[in-house]
Amino acid sequence: MPKPCLLLQLRPERPAADDEYQAVLRAGELDPSAVVRVQMERQGLPDLVLDDFSAVIVGGGPSNVGNPESEKYDYQLRFEPGLKKLLAEIVARDFPYLGACYGLSILADVLGGTVSGERYDEPPGAQTIELTARAGEDPLLRGAPQSFRAFVGHKEACQEVPPNAVLLATSADCPVQMIRVGQHVYATQFHPELDGDGLALRIETYRHAGYFDPDEADYLIALGHREAITTPKEILRRFVTRYRSETGLDCC
Repeated sequence: MPKPCLLLQLRPERPAADDEYQAVLRAGELDPSAVVRVQMERQGLPDLVLDDFSAVIVGGGPSNVGNPESEKYDYQLRFEPGLKKLLAEIVARDFPYLGACYGLSILADVLGGTVSGERYDEPPGAQTIELTARAGEDPLLRGAPQSFRAFVGHKEACQEVPPNAVLLATSADCPVQMIRVGQHVYATQFHPELDGDGLALRIETYRHAGYFDPDEADYLIALGHREAITTPKEILRRFVTRYRSETGLDCC
């Protein structure tokens, strides 16, 4: 039997965290029994053995990697050092990983890249993502549309492509939208699991968190519901399928 995926979450808001979990299950076509869910903001990061899992997925949340220590949440200060150590092992072993939003920021930080809110922040909503020439060679993106719509929403971003990373996707407002490190470590700035209903929930959840003008929430929700987002979820599904295959890394 395939080993389970490890989902590491960091959202303290229960409705948003539960919806993210369910969205990963849906997009990845995963049964709950195939996922070990760790809510790091509640329980920290327990001792983990990577070989117990087929892949690691790290989602998003209100924590910002680029903030000074004095501005980070208490729960972030508890789980982040252990997560950085785990990411260092993942990179060293080229272990299957997919990070989204914060999951990209923490990976970039471990790689020695610059993550900050200086440039490239994006309010919640859909952006047009463009694949690079290198994307055509990648198993998760082979045959995907050259451009597609994806939901974003973040205060910080990679200020450049992190060291030793390959840029796979970009956009007009945020140049680093998807990277790969080695052959099996991936991360996206956009949210591959998210649909219009999930975006609406997050907009309501973070209405007063500084991502956008609170008076624009209803407008942003309406815009989100007009979008047909498909390719990002297909990327997540391909990641899960590839690394939960019975034949492992040789499947693709």
